[in-house]
Amino acid sequence: MMWSPPATLSLLLLCQLLGQAPLSRSQSLGTTKLRLVGPGSRPEEGRLEVLYQGQWGTVCDDDFALQEATVACRQLGFEGALTWAHSAKYGPGEGPIWLDNVRCVGTESSLDQCGSNGWGVSDCSHSEDVGVVCQPQRQRGYLSERVSNALGPQGRRLEEVRLKPILASAKRQSPVTEGAVEVKYEGHWRQVCDQGWTRNNSKVVCGMLGFPSEAPVNNHYYRKVWDSKMRDPRFRLKSLAQKNSFWIHRVNCLGTEPHVASCQVQVAPARGKPRPACLGGMHAVVSCVAGPRFRPLKAKPGRKESRAEQEPRVRLRSGAQVGEGRVEVLKNRQWGLGLIHMSEVRCKGSERTLSECPALDGSPNGCQHENDAAVRCNVPNMGFQNQVRLAGGRNPEEGVVEVQVEVNGVRRWGTVCSDHWGLTEAMVTCRQLGLGFASHAIKDTWYWQGTAGAEEVVMSGVRCSGTELALQQCQRHGPVHCPHSTGRGSAGVSCTDSAPDLVMNAQLVQETAYLEDRPLSQLYCAHEENCLSKSADHMDWPYGHRRLLRFSSQIFNLGRADFRPKTGRHSWIWHQCHMHYHSIEVFTHYDLLTLNGSKVAEGHKASFCLEDTNCPAGLQRRYACANFGEQGVTVGCWDTYRHDIDCQWVDITDVGPGDYIFQVVVNPKYEVAESDFSNNMMQCRCKYNGHQVWLHNCHTGDSYRANAELSLEQEQRLRNNLI
Repeated sequence: MMWSPPATLSLLLLCQLLGQAPLSRSQSLGTTKLRLVGPGSRPEEGRLEVLYQGQWGTVCDDDFALQEATVACRQLGFEGALTWAHSAKYGPGEGPIWLDNVRCVGTESSLDQCGSNGWGVSDCSHSEDVGVVCQPQRQRGYLSERVSNALGPQGRRLEEVRLKPILASAKRQSPVTEGAVEVKYEGHWRQVCDQGWTRNNSKVVCGMLGFPSEAPVNNHYYRKVWDSKMRDPRFRLKSLAQKNSFWIHRVNCLGTEPHVASCQVQVAPARGKPRPACLGGMHAVVSCVAGPRFRPLKAKPGRKESRAEQEPRVRLRSGAQVGEGRVEVLKNRQWGLGLIHMSEVRCKGSERTLSECPALDGSPNGCQHENDAAVRCNVPNMGFQNQVRLAGGRNPEEGVVEVQVEVNGVRRWGTVCSDHWGLTEAMVTCRQLGLGFASHAIKDTWYWQGTAGAEEVVMSGVRCSGTELALQQCQRHGPVHCPHSTGRGSAGVSCTDSAPDLVMNAQLVQETAYLEDRPLSQLYCAHEENCLSKSADHMDWPYGHRRLLRFSSQIFNLGRADFRPKTGRHSWIWHQCHMHYHSIEVFTHYDLLTLNGSKVAEGHKASFCLEDTNCPAGLQRRYACANFGEQGVTVGCWDTYRHDIDCQWVDITDVGPGDYIFQVVVNPKYEVAESDFSNNMMQCRCKYNGHQVWLHNCHTGDSYRANAELSLEQEQRLRNNLI
């Protein structure tokens, strides 16, 4: 299943439900000859397309390198290029391939000044379309299109909006949620006159800044502060306030606009009125309400929310950045993950919940997972991206992790101890950097040169759940303790913009489970691969039998990248017993637990052969185990293990009758990076009477409310006697 952010959906409502705000849609300005398109997660990346003779076409990746990407990015209004992407990473384009074998010096002002084969002369196919990743910073004087088209005189545009904190308490907050509204116009920040300012205006400003709603402001207090500054000769406020260039004179919003530039805005004073600017007024002050993920940890005491209010009804999954992803909704206590709960959703934007919008039931209307909706919301600027950096890597997506922390009251940069460093910690790092997902968590970084003066370890014992917005939010040691200090012991990461996401088909497990008493004479091969309980070692082979709880498993890849083994083909192990190569040693755990979490039986499924058993119509199988073929699971496809194959069981010979929890965990040791580990566990309630077995209430670990089951981490700690 693949998703990309949709062009239209009720983004305003959906993002408000998520505690964020809808993204102001941006388009490329500057030149009309280049654009970036495709399923990229950010406006500064995508497939490079060129406009020639009135038709958009693509650029071939032959000879394309960083200097060509730099010219293209500068032409698009960015400061430069970070990297480029070959082989249609952002999807194959359509139409002509306008340029091939592009060769730039790097100083050209536009791509058509570089050498090439000539317009339309190419021996490439669209599978070779090039993509570029530009630096997110715009060139000086570039007018961002996160704002509107419409407003100022001579077609000039309003640009960014910010809140300038006035009170000392507001200045200490992160993010800043209250202050005077300032709008960037013609490259200069202007304050907004409060005359005619409404709550609808505040709602739009808060939405632009990533906040779902606005709050009332104590204007009486702010007026006192304003008046005192106007009287104080130490402040320049009085002289500034008398200038028209200091003000945006009037804003009038409906409250549903994505940007104040889409509202009615009066930039200059009314014609023929020589009176002073914003006569008798002051700057407009706005207070915003941050979503739950962006609120300070120590919230002010107030009304306790009920459990129903605390439970989320909508969430995003598999997104490369905070605030984006596939939309999932909670219905009848079950998240739409396997099920499709809604289709043809029609919102006005003012509804409080998505369930208030007219919609049809998803599954009966023929909606498939390839049609899953996704959104990207505005999120507040927390400043976390300025507290971490990578150094020494071969490209900007990898390197030694360097963090900024406070040491004895002074903020300083240093490295992170790699003890216990794993993929969840690496995931948080890549997200904090805005680089998507982690592909590798690296413990030995001696071969990378870090930043001079930042070699000392300043953070150790880092343990993240994976949902934190920054490493600084994870658990860590108080005093730093890292036995191997610098060098080899420094943590590193490699980041990627897409990742797989494996999910077990819980319903199939429930429907296919049964008991089999299998003779030992037919279990030699399985015993050799440790697929039976330890007591089998002491039986009188080949006499007797083992009681097996058998079932089928179907594992979908719902992410945006193929699931590939961690090791290369040279490390795969040939199993003569089953006559195929195993590419990953620990892929699933099968366990039978008591109701309090103690393990009573387990499946020793030691190794796996990964392949595309089936794919949906129109999608080609890419991986097959036969003949030493490539192994993996393609995006949108699934790997099926039938109930009648060896080791597809839990040996319950030694288990007595009772009520249990049957559990399957995919990728249990996090050996391969995924976009979401919360759905890797599947559980069923199991009843065994000594002769028959029943599985019921089977669901993935995140299909039900979060507090309904123990988390995967809690389960692991409980079984290991850590709690």
